[in-house]
Amino acid sequence: MKQTINTAKEKMEKCVAALENELASIRAGRANPAVLDKVLVDYYGVPTQINAMAAIAVAEARILVITPWDASTLKPIEKAILASDIGITPTNDGKAIRIAFPQLTEERRKELAKQVKKMGEDSKVAVRNVRRDAMDKLKAMKKNSEITEDDLKGCEKDVQNLTDKYCDKVDQVCQAKEKEIMTV
Repeated sequence: MKQTINTAKEKMEKCVAALENELASIRAGRANPAVLDKVLVDYYGVPTQINAMAAIAVAEARILVITPWDASTLKPIEKAILASDIGITPTNDGKAIRIAFPQLTEERRKELAKQVKKMGEDSKVAVRNVRRDAMDKLKAMKKNSEITEDDLKGCEKDVQNLTDKYCDKVDQVCQAKEKEIMTV
């Protein structure tokens, strides 16, 4: 019974962490190395993340500098960035790759804010699915006479409180990201 609630809590925590990770990859007009997390470079036949083969630094507020440890990987890194969906053209100076993040337009900011809201809703659905699974497990325990009716009611209340708490957390994370996106 307690284990079911703890498992639900862990899964809800993972839902929020996954959302935060996903939101980090949305570029908000500032240079953020996390936008490159999903970009994979073909490194000797193995898809490899850029941060595993190069140093990524924020040179200025809107400029990322990627310095590969192996100079022969400059071209493949540049190609991978061009092929990705981040929508920024890198410049290669022979030693490093620079990515200049353009100022976001108002329209693009609103579009990104909508995207953040949708991700938040998806995360809330995931949290509610965890709640449903936990409730089903508790009802099965009641049916098998492992717990009493009173225990079931108390546990259902605990699971609902957890769900409310994590839905609020999702809202807070989304509001913070929206604020970051809408700040000029």
